[in-house]
Amino acid sequence: MSDTAVSSSSQPSTASTDQAPPTLAKVVHVINGEHYSGAERVQDLLGKCLPKFGYDASFVCVKPGKFAEARSASTSPIHDLPMKHKFDLWQAKRLADLVKQENFAVIHAHTPRTALIGMGASHLTGVPFVYHVHSPTSRDSTRPWHNWMNQRIEQMSIARAVQLVCVSNSLAGHMRTLGVKEDRITVVHNGVPQVDHVVDRELPSGTWTLGTVALFRPRKGLEVLLEAMAQLRDRGHMIRLRAVGPFETPEYEAGIHALVEKLNLGDAIDWVGFARDVNAQFTQMDLFVLPSLFGEGLPMVVLESMAAGTPVVATDVEGVTEAIVDGESGIIAKPNDPEHLAQRIEAVLTGREDWREIRKTALKRHADLFSDVAMARGVASVYDKILQK
Repeated sequence: MSDTAVSSSSQPSTASTDQAPPTLAKVVHVINGEHYSGAERVQDLLGKCLPKFGYDASFVCVKPGKFAEARSASTSPIHDLPMKHKFDLWQAKRLADLVKQENFAVIHAHTPRTALIGMGASHLTGVPFVYHVHSPTSRDSTRPWHNWMNQRIEQMSIARAVQLVCVSNSLAGHMRTLGVKEDRITVVHNGVPQVDHVVDRELPSGTWTLGTVALFRPRKGLEVLLEAMAQLRDRGHMIRLRAVGPFETPEYEAGIHALVEKLNLGDAIDWVGFARDVNAQFTQMDLFVLPSLFGEGLPMVVLESMAAGTPVVATDVEGVTEAIVDGESGIIAKPNDPEHLAQRIEAVLTGREDWREIRKTALKRHADLFSDVAMARGVASVYDKILQK
């Protein structure tokens, strides 16, 4: 690779009967790459499924980290292009060099940081630039200054994007309020693979295992779930929690463990940490709970739980109600309300909401509307449009 190009951190996939023919159009997905959570799962699955629709995907990581080692769906090439800070615009030139060298037909960015250099590389090469909206940047964290800065970067960068791919109708509405015109917005719901063999399960008896999966940070609402659990245990319900995922910071982890001790929940929680095989985790949960406070797009873990046959209780935040119909394919609770979350979980524990019927309906709804293939088809249609294929 030339001096102006970026380094590669993985080997290209070996030839197989599933490998895309060399005539496929090439697309580069510019991502952060330091974590592997919902947005990164989308990127990984697009890398796997886009060749079915005529596109060969590669990745550029501007914050190289867990993505390269944790991805499991795709074997697309990964290139490292580390940015020193948010405004490291020199990397736009390096990305442009790679785009020319690899003959990429589309630049597809996924975060405000990557949108900035994606915009620059598009300007330098004339290659069209697409931006994927995974969550509302203005409500991405509990740090107002951080949110404000990222939203300004995003708004400036996407001015050059030919199309925005929004993962939910609620996010599309949010982008319209920021002045993005309707003809530049396409809604493509997130999707996850269907599980080949969903294990038949009986209605839980005795102790119920609640589960949650996340990159644990303040907006995920773990404190609300812990407080709801304490209320349910005080009412005599036998429950425990299986918590899957890493913490964003050691400070937040310490605060959560202090709350666990205060609520006397230490003997009722299994801290699993990061897990590569999330589907295997869902089979060990009787009820999946996503207590997010705000800042979601269309949570991948909700779709993965539906596909695995684990009924979902989730809060009414962006995108969730586009996947879940309350009382039919899952249960909806008010965000940041431990008492209401406890009531909605209790409705399932006591049979007021039918665990078996929710499971059955969720499996069908996922298969019909939220598969990884449907997601890739939608994204490919965006590429077809801008490339006039």
